[in-house]
Amino acid sequence: MDLTKNFVKAKRPCAEGFRWFLRTHQNGGDYQPLLDALVRDGRVDDACWLLTQFGPTDAVLSVNAIDAQAIVFAGTLEVRGNIEVDSILRAGGSIRAGGGIRAGQSIIAGEDVRADGNIRSGGTLDAGGDIKAGWSIEAEGALQCGGNLRAEWDLSCGGLLTVGGNAYIGQDVVAKGAVQCRKSLRTGGFITGASSIRATHGIEAGTTIHCQEHLEAGWGIKALGAIVAGGAIKAGESLQTEATIRAGDGYGIYAGLNVPVEVWEASAWVRARELPNRLFSGHWQAPATS
Repeated sequence: MDLTKNFVKAKRPCAEGFRWFLRTHQNGGDYQPLLDALVRDGRVDDACWLLTQFGPTDAVLSVNAIDAQAIVFAGTLEVRGNIEVDSILRAGGSIRAGGGIRAGQSIIAGEDVRADGNIRSGGTLDAGGDIKAGWSIEAEGALQCGGNLRAEWDLSCGGLLTVGGNAYIGQDVVAKGAVQCRKSLRTGGFITGASSIRATHGIEAGTTIHCQEHLEAGWGIKALGAIVAGGAIKAGESLQTEATIRAGDGYGIYAGLNVPVEVWEASAWVRARELPNRLFSGHWQAPATS
């Protein structure tokens, strides 16, 4: 794709960026070489702006490893080893690594982000498709996943965690912002949230679930350990734990919100070590006595 002066000007670039373009590419330039030149000159934000304006390409860059200050690539990155970037790692297509992926500021992909090792961003992590890590996923800022999210080990998020599909985490989840999952959230360990946790389908934890605000699932909520929220606990179907269920002071616990009352006994049961305080809906099933 050849970007001419008039073509770029029509996108209303900033004055300083357009002056750079006129100074260095008076006769225009090819899309990816122009992105590369911007990055080399330290104009990474301008390169990201250009990619946003003109979108992804079908190009594929296949290399053994990447170790760079910044990367802005319009197509897909396929790296057999590790990706190490000091600031921004961005691709119009997918980012795939046979090792780990690390970026100091942000990782952004128009499609999937996949790594056989860890995925770590010092800021945001944003993928239009799936995010998958063979080890752990860590984002110090917000994490947005348009598809399914999977980590075989832990997940740590320093901001808002948004998942457009299912989320499966092999071990623990720690979120410092709200958690919003459009399908199911399932972990092999605990789930800890500093804000609210919501899933359109179900929520399941291998140990405990704890959040500072509301806990809500359109289907059921299940944990082996305690289910504790600083706000209300709401389940469209059942609530189950081998420990305790506890809502915040002044808040209630609700099961069966999405099923008729006459089928609560089958589809909206509440099971815990003891009857939860302020259980306002659902069918309580006392634990069996020996």
